Amino acid sequence: MKDTDKNAYQPTRRTLLAGGTAAAVAGIALSGTTTEASATLPETWDEEYDVVVIGSGFAGLAAAHEAVKAGASVAVLEKMRVPGGNSIISGGVVVAPNSPLQAEAEIEDSVDSLYDDMMKAGLNLNHPELVRMVAERATETVQWTIDELGVQYAGLSHLGGHAVPRSYALAAGSGSGIVGPQLARLKEMGVEPRTRTLLKQIVRDTDSRVKGVVVHTGHAHPDLDSGTPVAIKARRAVVLATGGFGADPSFRALQDPRLGGDLDTTNQPGATSEALREALRIGGILIQPSWIQLGPWTSPDERGFGLAPHFVQGVTASYGLWVNTRTGKRFVNELADRKTRADAILATGNNAVAISNVAGMATERLDRMKDNGVLMEYATLDALAAAHDIPADALKATVEAFNAGVAAGTDAEFGRYLPGDIAPLDTPPFYAVRLSPKIHHTMGGSAINTDAQALDIVSNEPIPGLYMAGEVTGGVHGASRLGSCAYADCLVFGRIAGQNAAAEEVWG
Repeated sequence: MKDTDKNAYQPTRRTLLAGGTAAAVAGIALSGTTTEASATLPETWDEEYDVVVIGSGFAGLAAAHEAVKAGASVAVLEKMRVPGGNSIISGGVVVAPNSPLQAEAEIEDSVDSLYDDMMKAGLNLNHPELVRMVAERATETVQWTIDELGVQYAGLSHLGGHAVPRSYALAAGSGSGIVGPQLARLKEMGVEPRTRTLLKQIVRDTDSRVKGVVVHTGHAHPDLDSGTPVAIKARRAVVLATGGFGADPSFRALQDPRLGGDLDTTNQPGATSEALREALRIGGILIQPSWIQLGPWTSPDERGFGLAPHFVQGVTASYGLWVNTRTGKRFVNELADRKTRADAILATGNNAVAISNVAGMATERLDRMKDNGVLMEYATLDALAAAHDIPADALKATVEAFNAGVAAGTDAEFGRYLPGDIAPLDTPPFYAVRLSPKIHHTMGGSAINTDAQALDIVSNEPIPGLYMAGEVTGGVHGASRLGSCAYADCLVFGRIAGQNAAAEEVWG
């Protein structure tokens, strides 16, 4: 490519308003409808590969793995300084219905049960065929991470909205337990993500096929004009796996005006919308973007995802209580789906705390949480109540009622699932974490089919040469995602995307 001006590939406001879709140098423009997208390819491709993967989280790395395994040459491009995206900092649980660990624990489960739980949480706005694909392939995908990548798990977890414990907990305690092995395996296969490489354009030709991308190398996030333009030919296909837009306040606010501004998020700073916008610009279908999930287990006493979810979800949701500080009473089933619990916390005015004792939490993690100020320890319930302005008598009555339910083996108030090893909340010290939901997951995105092909807004048919997987897509989770299902979504559709991208016929 001769022209290296960093703005060479920027569409002008005039070309966009007139229906143009690319920079003057690339010469890409619309000639009526998106399925008739007219484009002049770059005069020179600077590089070429069979498959170009954009994004280096679970989905992108899974796609790259499968494409390389199928014999394709692959480039993995990541805009941030380090690979992994949201995946590497995520909570460390992946769903697996009817799994070997459940069999060992004598827990009855099924694919249909997971499917039903996902549809219920999603308010039946989920696209059933996509949900079914995730539910059917989740357990075999977890086994793939074990057999192919050497991923280690520590046992089962019970996450909110799931009928039974069915989520494998990573021994690493975060998504790094999968991303690390993915990166290591890809390196053995000869592929390493190229960081600081920002997607600027998806090149869709006059025959409607996606034939490559224009990127900026040397990009410095969040400056979208930074870096040097490079045109990369995708001889077979492009896979878009760039994640959601949870860290993009302006785009969030367009979907839900309440969720812009300084509202905190569990996402890493690169979870922004430019790649999704680019997919829409060349003809993708945007679905359900206003369904934005708040994580109900986060705390205002730390930034981002933090450490609180490990205690709030990992301990209090199964072994403790969530209490309205104004009333001293429980206000929600602590194992309900995320939307139900987040809405309930908001209804208290964020006057809520999660309470338990030491059950189920390693001492070193408790110490870390105490050190950063998010976890508070009390010798008595009276002391806890005084510290959080909770009516002490009401709190003690709530705990007594809960303990009676534990003894009886049933939660009469909310019908919460009680694990077999649950104990009464009667042994100090007692711990509390303040609750305040944060932006966590964006359910909406670009439409795909079960082959992970992006769909065209005019024809509703696949866009040739473009595959998508993970949070950049929409339809799997509907109104609200169940915990641990994102891992399965990303890995299942990432693998499908990589396999199918590598099987595309070479063009040119």
